[in-house]
Amino acid sequence: MSFMDTLKDKLGMSKSKAGQLAGQHGDKIDQGLDKAGHAADSKTGGKYSGQIDSGVDKAKDAVQDYGDKGRDAN
Repeated sequence: MSFMDTLKDKLGMSKSKAGQLAGQHGDKIDQGLDKAGHAADSKTGGKYSGQIDSGVDKAKDAVQDYGDKGRDAN
């Protein structure tokens, strides 16, 4: 199950609604992911910076893909 599918299930919303929200608020989601990544990097003393950055980038790509699908559904 993808990151966005898991998030959608936790929030109890349809894929199209989740996609629409990701499309509308992608910049805020990206900022939140960056903030979470920085917090995790700080807590680990930079030991896992590469892995954290990779995870944040993959999450941002997933949000963008979901947002693109949400815009296409309109």
